[in-house]
Amino acid sequence: MRKRKITVGYVVVLLFVCSFALICLYPFLLVISGSFTTNAAAIKYGFRLIPGEFTTASYKTLFKDFSSIANGYKVTVFVTVIGTAGSLLINSMMAYVLSRTNLPGRKVINIYVLITMLFNGGMVPWYIVCTRYLYLQNNILALIIPMLVNAWNIFLIRNFFASISISMYESALLDGAGEFTIFSKIYAPLSKPVMATVLLFTALGYWNDWWHGLMLIEDRNMQPLQMLLRSVISNIQFLQTADPSPEIQALMASVPGDGLKMALVVLTTGPIILLYPFVQRYFVAGIMVGGVKE
Repeated sequence: MRKRKITVGYVVVLLFVCSFALICLYPFLLVISGSFTTNAAAIKYGFRLIPGEFTTASYKTLFKDFSSIANGYKVTVFVTVIGTAGSLLINSMMAYVLSRTNLPGRKVINIYVLITMLFNGGMVPWYIVCTRYLYLQNNILALIIPMLVNAWNIFLIRNFFASISISMYESALLDGAGEFTIFSKIYAPLSKPVMATVLLFTALGYWNDWWHGLMLIEDRNMQPLQMLLRSVISNIQFLQTADPSPEIQALMASVPGDGLKMALVVLTTGPIILLYPFVQRYFVAGIMVGGVKE
């Protein structure tokens, strides 16, 4: 293997990239440290990379009802996996159809999809459609179906498909392959960069979603993690202002409000961060190619 020649420019670029990486990493490390900081230390020293006084009170407070937290994780993981897979399949199939230049009415369909990015019917009509016509209230599908189709992801994948040589499509047709075979055997395998990019965007959307849980889910056993933790914060804030018992008052005194929020950030973002390393190498290619091709 040929060794890279180390130059001054290379060292400068390397130092810049490392410094920028540390700057990006610093806030997350500060959040982790803050989640282990006591109220008194936070007031006296502020939040630092090394806690002034170490405590696990924030996590003890959150895990008072561990079964609810575990159930929230179960619901969120299920919704994220099923929703991401379904959304990726539907959006990519729609993108494949729109990438075909010989599709009758292609321009009209493109405009129709584009309009959904610019306008919507409003929250009240959306709620009526979901509850009265789609029967999604208190249904686990309420956390999946409303986010299945995304116009931006469709156009991103479509543009990537359009960059694939048309000769491959024509050769497959001559060999007797059908449209679904061409999509699944040729286009999908060649589109790993954009598929990984859309997968990451979609998974983040499902993982961080609490709005649909708030609007459509009343059953606590079907609430996603984000909605459940939002309820935990609301309950704790209520206890802090409702003259609680001496035991709870002592616990509240050792748990800073900001520290509790930081603990929530760690619990909710930790698992999804593990997804990024698997798709990172495709991410830039997917954005660049899918974003500039017609």
